[in-house]
Amino acid sequence: MSEPRVGHIDEFGDSAVRKLRSGLGVEAFGVNAWVLEPGTESRRHTHERQDELYFVHTGTPEIEIEGVVHPLRPGSAAHVPAPFARQLRNNGTDAAVVLIIGASGGYVGRDGRPVDDGAAPGASS
Repeated sequence: MSEPRVGHIDEFGDSAVRKLRSGLGVEAFGVNAWVLEPGTESRRHTHERQDELYFVHTGTPEIEIEGVVHPLRPGSAAHVPAPFARQLRNNGTDAAVVLIIGASGGYVGRDGRPVDDGAAPGASS
């Protein structure tokens, strides 16, 4: 089990793709933040197994899924199953920040439970 970590996307590089998974020590799923400057786009791609969830934090990018363009704004989310071709682009005038979470293997289910305030960190109650 990895230790909890907190950080800011600027700590994980200055390229378009900020590697949050490795920077924060995430092991259960993939996660990156994309910083798309105006006029830039990601490569068009698919996945063999990994579904992706895109969440727009700032800006007004668009996502093209199988040739259909969907305009996005802060708070927008898109789920793209693995085999579907997708591409992000930013035709706006400001940078767009998009959180991308990828996973395979299914939903774990609701496994949260209350924590005993006197318990050691990471201990189950």
